[in-house]
Amino acid sequence: PNRVLLGCFVLHYAHRALIFPLLIRAGKPTPFFTFVLALLFCVFNGYLQGRSLTAYAVYPAGWLGDLRFITGFLGWLIGMAINIHSDHILRNLRKPGETGYKIPRGGMFEYVSGANFFGEILEWFGFALACCTTESLAFALCSLFILGSRARQHHK
Repeated sequence: PNRVLLGCFVLHYAHRALIFPLLIRAGKPTPFFTFVLALLFCVFNGYLQGRSLTAYAVYPAGWLGDLRFITGFLGWLIGMAINIHSDHILRNLRKPGETGYKIPRGGMFEYVSGANFFGEILEWFGFALACCTTESLAFALCSLFILGSRARQHHK
């Protein structure tokens, strides 16, 4: 279970750090202070999740068949799919050279204005349920507060 869960975490960040940057078009630059805060959060959180899953989290035999793991893993998987699909919609929102505000349509954007944020929040709460650790719950709550506030700003 520890390897599977660590794999989920690494897969998300491999996509976010390696694939996502290759797909995005040039846009507004990220303020340096925001970049530093995000980097510090990711380094600290990566250490916490990695250390928890490699040294402290002990799962009973059959954990991969436990309802908490299965439900959490499905939440993580669905959340990641929503996040990736929503990012795709946002990347293709405007045609090259086009500017101005556009409302995203399709996917979860039909139900929530911050579908990309919703997907990531779902992903990390699913991960927390699959892990059942204090560290993963703390990460899910941080994601909720950080991404939730960003979603609210975007909605306004």
